[in-house]
Amino acid sequence: MYITSESLSMKNLFVPLASVLILLPVCVPSLHAQWATLPTPNIPRLADGQPNLTAPAPRTADGKPDLSGLWEKVSNFGSNVASSLKPEDIKPWARELVKQREEDLGKDHMIPQCLPMGPGYITDGGTTAGGITKIFQTPTALIFLSQDLTYRQIYMDGRKLETDPSPSWMGYSVGHWEGDTLVVETNGYNDKTWLDRAGHPHTENLRTTERYHRINFGQMEYSMTLEDPEIYAHPWTLKMSAKLAPDTEIIEYVCSEAAGKALQHWAGKASDAEKAAPVVPAATLAKYVGSYKTLDVWNGEAEPRYIDISLVDGVLFGEVRGRGKVRLIAQSQVMFTGFYGLGVRFLLDEKGNVTHLAEMHVSGDYRFVPVK
Repeated sequence: MYITSESLSMKNLFVPLASVLILLPVCVPSLHAQWATLPTPNIPRLADGQPNLTAPAPRTADGKPDLSGLWEKVSNFGSNVASSLKPEDIKPWARELVKQREEDLGKDHMIPQCLPMGPGYITDGGTTAGGITKIFQTPTALIFLSQDLTYRQIYMDGRKLETDPSPSWMGYSVGHWEGDTLVVETNGYNDKTWLDRAGHPHTENLRTTERYHRINFGQMEYSMTLEDPEIYAHPWTLKMSAKLAPDTEIIEYVCSEAAGKALQHWAGKASDAEKAAPVVPAATLAKYVGSYKTLDVWNGEAEPRYIDISLVDGVLFGEVRGRGKVRLIAQSQVMFTGFYGLGVRFLLDEKGNVTHLAEMHVSGDYRFVPVK
């Protein structure tokens, strides 16, 4: 069940931890809500009554894949859409802007401002606003509904993109089918949104192309290609996935009911954490180096995640594999911040050897075990 109650304060989405930006998935115990456990009608089920998520993908009356349903996105790009780009692929002023936004703890991000996320709804699977989407499909349009009451229309009636659109938060989208893949082209975004929580900007010339392919009843692969030549040297593509959420319903999350409260919790700068960091001996840091594999399932992932820890010139770095290294800043001898806005903690046995790495979330720790 997916709870997005208005009673959840915005500080649960953005939690400054030792002055380092924290943007966390909101994962809370199930609460009573209307229709939250109502079985979804007309879906394939196993003998025990559970949804058969490996059944063939449904099709509409005209034979097209039917993407309708409640989908939970699985994405590693909410914190950094530019992990595959080289620094020189991004204009210097944009790199400096990202650094400044990180230093300011992301206080101007759309979520604490209660503003639409624009293209962030596609790339971000780690926030209440961006984590789950309900799709309604008709022959002439698809409607995407987000938990924060934002909607998006994708027109399938053959119209072309506007050549001189009036900039908007969600842009203007048209779609067509290429075989069993839905292709969506969007332009006309305003430049007020960020591409990710790290603060990568875009201009009004941003153009995106999404591709959606429903593999079976319960799984969908999708991608987004971003193109903005005013900032980025070339287009690049992000590959993501989504899983169907049957037997539950989307529940509204009204950001504006907590408006003004979130920013009260911002204090200091990101660099304050480094100034206050305790000294951790190099021998201790060296014990943490290695690869760690998912022990606890996160966000319905089908494949295990890996976290790689490295030590470069006495500085500890962490990386969700394929996402780009980030510097870890000590809070104690075993706990570090700066991990894409999260904290990590190393659990040791009586001999001082690492038994687990804990990725720290507001909902609790996700454990990883060393890979030998």
